[in-house]
Amino acid sequence: MTTLVIAEHDNAGLKGSTLNTVTAATQCGGDVHVLVAGSNAGTAAAEAAKIAGVSKVLHADAAHFADGLAENVAEQVLAVAAGYSHILAPATAYGKNILPRVAAKLDVSQISEITKVDAPDTFERPIYAGNAIATVQSTDAVKVITVRTTGFDAAAATGGSAAVETISAVADSGKSVFVSREVAKSDRPELTAAKIIVSGGRGMGSADAFKVLEPLADKLGAAMGASRAAVDAGFVPNDWQVGQTGKIVAPQLYIAVGISGAIQHLAGMKDSKTIVAINKDPEAPIFSVADYGIVGDLFEIVPQLVAELG
Repeated sequence: MTTLVIAEHDNAGLKGSTLNTVTAATQCGGDVHVLVAGSNAGTAAAEAAKIAGVSKVLHADAAHFADGLAENVAEQVLAVAAGYSHILAPATAYGKNILPRVAAKLDVSQISEITKVDAPDTFERPIYAGNAIATVQSTDAVKVITVRTTGFDAAAATGGSAAVETISAVADSGKSVFVSREVAKSDRPELTAAKIIVSGGRGMGSADAFKVLEPLADKLGAAMGASRAAVDAGFVPNDWQVGQTGKIVAPQLYIAVGISGAIQHLAGMKDSKTIVAINKDPEAPIFSVADYGIVGDLFEIVPQLVAELG
């Protein structure tokens, strides 16, 4: 029994989500191989070889892998799929784009966003916005799985010594063409990888009001996030959104400011290690998951917190 992990990377290096996916793969049992399909991605392949628990790295290098187009990467996965009992990818936009294609071509059912491995054929995954956990058993010969990274600790990035095997790259499928990418530049940590997140909700009232949170985030070295309500209101960019339809996060500290705690938002952050909620409504649902709650006017409380932090 051997598991294949599809590495998420930017050619220059691996994304942290790959480390969490490797942990899930090791829990499936057997050897763990990692596929790095990229363009001039030798550095990423070398990083993958150092991950603890990885026994082999498959490196496919071609120009048409440069931008991670799902059609091309999926074909590369299919080219090496024979002999693998499990094929895993992180439940990020990258993995969610690739694996459904792989599952369809293999004629198996995908198992999405697992948070626990009970047995090699049995997994747990959240349903109903995280209000229930489904235990899913698969009889398919190949288990095609996306991994919710917040459900698994990251594998050690060093300590491994896997062999890197260069494999033949599949031809360009020609089904899609990369046009452009708009990347939001920020000095703050990436939202899904941040250890501390300061999030604002509709209670902030306006886009300008979000500036009240910036000194707090700066003091803590935190990423900034938001609820869907704040994003839909146009207060902040879409890539700040935390929740079921946004980004799933589990930082060491999550500070929710002016967020009522709709079920869709809770589904995206309730696994945070420590949750602090600031809201003027003592009945706000966010307090049901908060470790610490402050009832009051956020425009008074947040500056006081900043002052206390010095």
